[in-house]
Amino acid sequence: MTTALITGANKGIGYEIAAGLGALGWRVGVGARDDRRREEAVEKLRADGADAFGVPLDVTDDESVAAAAASLDRLDVLVNNAGITGDTPQDPSTIDLDILRTVLETNVFGVIRTTNAMLPLLRRSEHPRIVTVSSGVGSLTRQSAGQAGPIAIGYSPSKTYLNAVTLQYVRELEGTNIKINLACPGYVATDLNGHQGHRTTQQGAATPIRLATLPDDGPTGGFFEDAGEVPW
Repeated sequence: MTTALITGANKGIGYEIAAGLGALGWRVGVGARDDRRREEAVEKLRADGADAFGVPLDVTDDESVAAAAASLDRLDVLVNNAGITGDTPQDPSTIDLDILRTVLETNVFGVIRTTNAMLPLLRRSEHPRIVTVSSGVGSLTRQSAGQAGPIAIGYSPSKTYLNAVTLQYVRELEGTNIKINLACPGYVATDLNGHQGHRTTQQGAATPIRLATLPDDGPTGGFFEDAGEVPW
């Protein structure tokens, strides 16, 4: 049975990724730091027929991530979904640097911390996949063309940084069977944006699910959305 771990899976896009993979018959780990929300999500997934289990996981905490990795006996797919926007406003000229540090701790360092902890398990899988949820606002091409949302010196560059970090993993893992790709879910209505997005969480989960289920001849090192590749 294929086992996946999804970070930030107690709600929103992460939950729908877990639900979609669970519907395929996968065993899905609901990674979340809030005990109550995590267990509620697991119960809901199980009620819908998914083989779901909870994984206490705070991606900003070394001990929490290490304990999560130690609790797993196998892992085939890691979906790095947990992320935050950070407090507002985020104008470059007036930004509180603590906001930047907080955003980077979750959106970038959290992904590195979690990926590194899970890599030994993934290396033992026959068909390992890493899917990292990014955003089109991290595209330098779209930022330079004024197509990357509002000014947000914390959130948008954190996704640009995350994209670059992912490419470093792609280079290191070249020659292995680990496929690693970035997914842009689009402007989804979630707590992250005060539910202002025009896409549903199910729509936002579609590309991450597709990348998690790639065949062995599928791509690696790409940045994708529903319409195809996202420009870097």
